[in-house]
Amino acid sequence: MVVIDRSARINTTSGTVQGFVRDGMARWRSIPYARPPMGPLRFRAPQLPLPWRGVRYCEEFAYCAPQDPRYTLVGRGGRQPMSEDCLTLNVVSTIEPHDEPLPVMFFIHGGGYMFGSSATSVYDGAAIARRGAVYVSANYRLGALGCLDLSSLSTPEHPLEANLFLRDLVAALSWVRDNIAEFGGDPDNVTIFGESAGAHAVATLLAVPEAAGLFHQAISESPPGGLIHHAEYSAEIARRFASGLGADPAEGARAVMTARPSQLVRTLERIMTDTIRETPDSFGIGATVGGDYLPRTHVDAMARGEAHRVPMIIGSNATEASLFAKFMDYLPTNEPVIEKFLESAKPEVAQGVRAAYPGYPSKAACLAFGSDFTFGARAWELAEVHCLHAPTYHYRYDYAPRPLQWTGFGATHGSELLAVFGVYDTRMGGLLTMAGDRGSARSVSRDVQRRWRSFSKTGGPGDDWPRYTTAERATMIFDRRSRVESDPTAARRAAWAALSASRGNHSRR
Repeated sequence: MVVIDRSARINTTSGTVQGFVRDGMARWRSIPYARPPMGPLRFRAPQLPLPWRGVRYCEEFAYCAPQDPRYTLVGRGGRQPMSEDCLTLNVVSTIEPHDEPLPVMFFIHGGGYMFGSSATSVYDGAAIARRGAVYVSANYRLGALGCLDLSSLSTPEHPLEANLFLRDLVAALSWVRDNIAEFGGDPDNVTIFGESAGAHAVATLLAVPEAAGLFHQAISESPPGGLIHHAEYSAEIARRFASGLGADPAEGARAVMTARPSQLVRTLERIMTDTIRETPDSFGIGATVGGDYLPRTHVDAMARGEAHRVPMIIGSNATEASLFAKFMDYLPTNEPVIEKFLESAKPEVAQGVRAAYPGYPSKAACLAFGSDFTFGARAWELAEVHCLHAPTYHYRYDYAPRPLQWTGFGATHGSELLAVFGVYDTRMGGLLTMAGDRGSARSVSRDVQRRWRSFSKTGGPGDDWPRYTTAERATMIFDRRSRVESDPTAARRAAWAALSASRGNHSRR
């Protein structure tokens, strides 16, 4: 029988950690899974944490990764402090005795690889743990310090490595393998799940050889494109970044090693804005493909059967782009930007894409295009190739309480997290459902959580959710009345498949 003592004191491979118990749940916050990547370890692969003597108190969140301070608000507690000493993870587990180790659900936060924190209040994880899992969430290096490939600037004096955020996540998953049994979890049954950039990281980890055996199921919620590149493109962005710091490429390594974190954040924001305006389907940051660490893009690896063949849930939300259309007019959510994007396509292919959105260029059609551009088409693409070699399940999240409908957001980007993390049972959820949606919101939330729980335990989300195949393309529609449909947006999916095939380029997906 597995029992977590009410003292919440656990022995790990690095030393003893002290958490706390509240409402029947034990929590540990900001446990180091790697040495602080500071000084000479900046831009280097994560190293094992230094062991400590005595008890390390892990009752409060420590630092998030350096980012724009505007994004460090983590709840009513205010803003989280930032530091390069950010490679920590959090664990939530029940103190109720259980006969067997529990499935582990490992969450990777989103934020465009530029911002975010595992301490964000929505990501608390207690609702997931209460359903019978050990919940883990991790920080990883963001922006220029972790998600921008500067390795082309490397010198013997200042060696710089690529794909640091992926290496961080592999290190965190290795910590889970070595320690999670002490917290009541099963290291042989780990589900990785993430949203937005976190969903992209989930999908990319399937193509990382070093991640083999570290997870056994995967859930990718709204995976974006434009966040994986070949080395030549990454080198060009690195040159721009060095120039933005006022250095030529020969001095780039010294410049990035000595720059303050805030300088790195501001410089990357300028570079990214210019890059997206030039090429909307490339954000300039993310993973770099090629070499031993990430030999192929996740799409190519899946298509070839070389990705880790684990069961996978993939999906997106009905109106993803409504969130971005409010403040990012340079993304293809309006006719001028959409037409600029389609300029490089063959005329007949571009016309096929337009025809797939009835009423184009109406506002609704443009938002539908933008939703598919940013996330929907990427989810279809992943489902199409992963299902060839492993069990795959596809969904579309349509549910939106009335306040989100009235404000024009609908089932916007990230709104499925409210169901996944049980937010509709909290005070914040009460505000969102005050117009009479409390029952439907809770029903959708329980359905999503039940399926995520079943998937983490068995590798399947329920007998009434068929596998995705290229013959049927079964899609679970989460809404007030959830249902399964076959290829519900067939014309749009086919148009994007034709566009992708005509370009024959997976490098920026």
